[in-house]
Amino acid sequence: MSLEKIREDRLEKLNNLKAAGIDVYPAKATRQRQLIGAALENFDDWARQKKEICLIGRLRLIRVHGGSTFANLEDISGQIQIYFKEDQLGKKDYALLIDNFDMGDFVEVAGELFQTQKGERTLLVKKYRMLAKALSQLPDKWHGLQDVEERFRRRYLDLLMNKETKVRFKTRSEIIKNIRKFLEEQGFMEVETPILQTLPGGALAKPFETHLNALDMDLYLRVAPELYLKRLLVGGFEKVYELGRCFRNEGMDKSHNPDFTMLEFYWAYANYEQLMELTEELFEFLVPELEIEYQGNKINLTPPFKRITMRDLLLREFGIDIDKVGEKEILAELAKQKMKPEDGKHCRAIDTLFKVVRPKLNEPTFVIDHPLEMSPLAKEKLDAGFKKHYAERFQLIVGGVEIVNAYTELNDPQEQARRMKEQIDLHGEDVRYDQDFIEALEYGMPSAAGWGLGVDRLVMLLTDAPSLREVILFPAMREK
Repeated sequence: MSLEKIREDRLEKLNNLKAAGIDVYPAKATRQRQLIGAALENFDDWARQKKEICLIGRLRLIRVHGGSTFANLEDISGQIQIYFKEDQLGKKDYALLIDNFDMGDFVEVAGELFQTQKGERTLLVKKYRMLAKALSQLPDKWHGLQDVEERFRRRYLDLLMNKETKVRFKTRSEIIKNIRKFLEEQGFMEVETPILQTLPGGALAKPFETHLNALDMDLYLRVAPELYLKRLLVGGFEKVYELGRCFRNEGMDKSHNPDFTMLEFYWAYANYEQLMELTEELFEFLVPELEIEYQGNKINLTPPFKRITMRDLLLREFGIDIDKVGEKEILAELAKQKMKPEDGKHCRAIDTLFKVVRPKLNEPTFVIDHPLEMSPLAKEKLDAGFKKHYAERFQLIVGGVEIVNAYTELNDPQEQARRMKEQIDLHGEDVRYDQDFIEALEYGMPSAAGWGLGVDRLVMLLTDAPSLREVILFPAMREK
């Protein structure tokens, strides 16, 4: 039967129910509902007591055998068999059921639990009610779809038909809940800062632009919450974090989506060394077994994680000492690797060379001490032995994916102003001078460390998902 014919058939059933005086989409269900999971957990006691219970869910499978009809009922907690019996319901109500109810409909059923001769735990239905009629048929075999992008376009069906998908998003929720728990136990306070910003600061990224009609002014969706969170340090808060959406109008691939979930925290009187220790503690908290498998590779999360400077990493991989060579040599190496930087700037070339190495870093690795021109908001590393300017910054790479970016914060207003102007000279319109932020620093910001986590990437890692689109409920998609 074609999909159009199936829908026409279901519309006819909908009209039949309405003609019988039934409210097919009632405003509320009973308050006496039990979850199916609870019914299964307490099955023996409730069956022995002949306790009448009410269950609500979606019909998933219907088997009609004359005067007996079995179906599977599913809610968020599980699935149970239910039994409609003509002798129990009466001919009229039973006929209404088998003639007009379909898989996918939401129903409310009340009755007693019992066990069939085959040992199947079942609810004998004494009363039933339609809660929502489904007009489209659920796919028979969702895994068999040829166009895998349909899973992302119609995520509601993916969740219904693919248990792995539902489990993954439940896990995502647990991960976020545990991150919050960890930070709050460390004394951090959750805050909210503007998503619509007058200047897109905190990261070198192309923003989405919009216009506020009420004030006739252009605004940008934030690329990062960083500069507003630092203003809170100026205001006297010492440990703050924000978990929310950020937006970057750039490329899309397995580790990038235009809108994504970012967690940033700022910690007064700390530096990037303390951040590395706290990062290791967070992974111990999230993954007590200290081992995961990601895309066929086992990853040991036992601290301490490996540490290597960016200079030593590139020297090891390419034989290039970024302290001694210029842009020409780096671009030549990139040409060998068939890679091209986003622009001709020296720092972009070094970053692109680093991206060649990054997929090879499977075990958790802190890549530390980035060139200062790559880190305009970070404090300079002043240790002896450095021939060039480096920043107290690190990126945590796990499974070849950047998970965390963090650094000791620059709190010198004059140096910050100089660097912002320098970035404008380097990158032009991609960077804007934030005078208000500089003025805030002039009132005094304590020494501090800042930390940013790509939540979607972390979930991708901890659920062994091959791409971000698997862990974002509704990822950005090209129009069909």
